[in-house]
Amino acid sequence: MIRITGGKFKQKKLASINDFVRPTSSLKREAFFSIIESYAIKNSIELYKNKIFLDLFAGIGTMGLEAISRGMSEVIFFENNIEVLKILKKNCLSICKNNQFKIYEEDLIHSKLEIEFQNISVVYIDPPYAKYNLTKLLENLSSNIKNTTVIGLETGVKDNIVIPENLNLLQKKTYGKTIIYIFKLS
Repeated sequence: MIRITGGKFKQKKLASINDFVRPTSSLKREAFFSIIESYAIKNSIELYKNKIFLDLFAGIGTMGLEAISRGMSEVIFFENNIEVLKILKKNCLSICKNNQFKIYEEDLIHSKLEIEFQNISVVYIDPPYAKYNLTKLLENLSSNIKNTTVIGLETGVKDNIVIPENLNLLQKKTYGKTIIYIFKLS
């Protein structure tokens, strides 16, 4: 059973689907939010109020909904699997107000959407492991975000990524077969 781990909706259960997704575990979610909240406090950055969380490869929405529970104003989800989208929408409606989320039923990599990054304070990327060129994705994102935006990237330990020169690695945590990287602009 997947539950929200912190904030207003702590312990709220999320609907899940067994076949397609690999939700970020509660341990990894708590660690990620603890790290970025500490970073924000140290650097006097507002992460949540009037800010947007961009959840790429959203799955059932675990990370974005965790952000809403912790006070994020809005979440933008990208997910392209039809079956998973049904669960994502159900989870959003159980936690969010209608104006707190947008779901784009596509893959951001191939999207023609122009995203306004001005109020995005956190981007979380959790792609199907080894399916995407993560270095290219980071390069594209880093050329659009503002200097206070934090990027979280969840990968498999065997995935190769080259960190773009304009990104600074804040932290790297390994959890079994998973690595979570946290970046900001240099």
